[in-house]
Amino acid sequence: MSLEHELLKQRLQRTHEISSLGHRPYGSRFDASHSVPQLWEEHGAKTVEELEAAPIAVRVCGRINSLRGKGKAGFLHLEQGGKKIQVYIKIDFLSENDFKLYQVLDIGDILGVDGTLFHTRTGEFSIHATGLTFLSKTLLPMPEKYHGLEDVETRTRQRYLDLIANTDVRATFVARAKVTQSLRRQLDARGFVEVETPMLQPLYGGAAARPFVTHHNTLDLDLYLRIAPELYLKRLIVGGMDRVYEINRNFRNEGISIKHNPEFTMLEFYQAYTDYRGLMDLTEELLRQVAIDVTGGTKITYQEQELDFASIRRYTMREAVIEYWRGEDKPSLADLTDPAWLVRHSSKSTSGEMLLDLFERVCEEHLFQPTMIYDYPVEVSPLSKNKPDEPNFVERFEIFCAGMEIGNAYTELNDPNEQRKRFELQLAMAARGDDEAHQMDEDYVRALCYGMPPTGGEGIGIDRLTMILTDSRSIRDVILFPLLRPEGEIGIAQLLRDSE
Repeated sequence: MSLEHELLKQRLQRTHEISSLGHRPYGSRFDASHSVPQLWEEHGAKTVEELEAAPIAVRVCGRINSLRGKGKAGFLHLEQGGKKIQVYIKIDFLSENDFKLYQVLDIGDILGVDGTLFHTRTGEFSIHATGLTFLSKTLLPMPEKYHGLEDVETRTRQRYLDLIANTDVRATFVARAKVTQSLRRQLDARGFVEVETPMLQPLYGGAAARPFVTHHNTLDLDLYLRIAPELYLKRLIVGGMDRVYEINRNFRNEGISIKHNPEFTMLEFYQAYTDYRGLMDLTEELLRQVAIDVTGGTKITYQEQELDFASIRRYTMREAVIEYWRGEDKPSLADLTDPAWLVRHSSKSTSGEMLLDLFERVCEEHLFQPTMIYDYPVEVSPLSKNKPDEPNFVERFEIFCAGMEIGNAYTELNDPNEQRKRFELQLAMAARGDDEAHQMDEDYVRALCYGMPPTGGEGIGIDRLTMILTDSRSIRDVILFPLLRPEGEIGIAQLLRDSE
């Protein structure tokens, strides 16, 4: 019999002991007077004398984090919401059944406590227990308290255990919630309307990516999980909703890395009557305020390097290649629009694809400080408006930070005939084997034929932005349940059967 199996049998036996004491091993509603964090906030700073002069009765609940002493008195710690409080147990102040319950408790059990607040001789803020209510039995062992849960695979696969064992993990996901709250609040204050668009789409679009394919049985129709909500949001701009946004789940059938997860969260927003330069200014304001709302300031530390969201640099793509070029044959601006020069340095098919290839190889890893790269080649920007004075380039920018892209924006193409040509260019790229090329979306072209005002649109990656603001190295650390390869049969059901 395995150690895990033996422990499970012991814990199941404890459930019978708990029942014999008149407690339910899987209890019911418990009306607490405070959460543990509330106790600290409201009463944690009170002195010994204050608590003795005006005793405060409380009801709290949480998971048992530690146990010590099994004689006539002892201590345990309850943990809730990332905070712990000590509970003092003494036989003189509990019923006989409640004290016997204390003697069969295990670390990890969930418990309700009635009592009064006090400070111990060592000054620890505590509860003097007068009653115990058993709420839920843990059947499996908690991770060792001094080292927490360290195995990365287990942490991401069993996020519930990661949250129990590592208090900083909860703080990461609270910070993630603050990111979306800050963005919502800022956009709402600027007159944007939050909307929802389809996740199941008959045509995928709005980005260069491979989709996931599914099938609707009743309609006998192949559908795609959306890779971006862009084309639907711009239909709303056509319909007169001048400022819209969506915090959306996107799905891209691509590789997995520390920067990529096939399911991820984006903020996308569209504003009529502005352009990409207007969005640059707005983006600086949004990111600066998000950093303040999440961390308390604009300067943060990511992987032991300081970043400052109050100072966002701007380069054209060609300026960035020149700035970060290392070695001989450093290009000029003219070189970077010369097909003959580009073909000596890239194997891509077109001049625009070659320039992007150079940028990705030469610059991206060096863009650690928040940086906007603007003016992209038309070949790699099928939905962006051309620059009037340079039609081979478009009015587009991307935001880079910590060596990765966190946002993408552009002046939206609103000429339906030009949009048709761009889609046809993408179809030609698909014919050459590009499996991330855009499809032709006839209905979107039709929508543009009704007239879309000059518009700027942008997407910001919530996961990557959260990585940076929480100093998380991997995207898995900021997604509660990232996609993982199946681990095979867990076997816990069989263990429970065998232990009956």
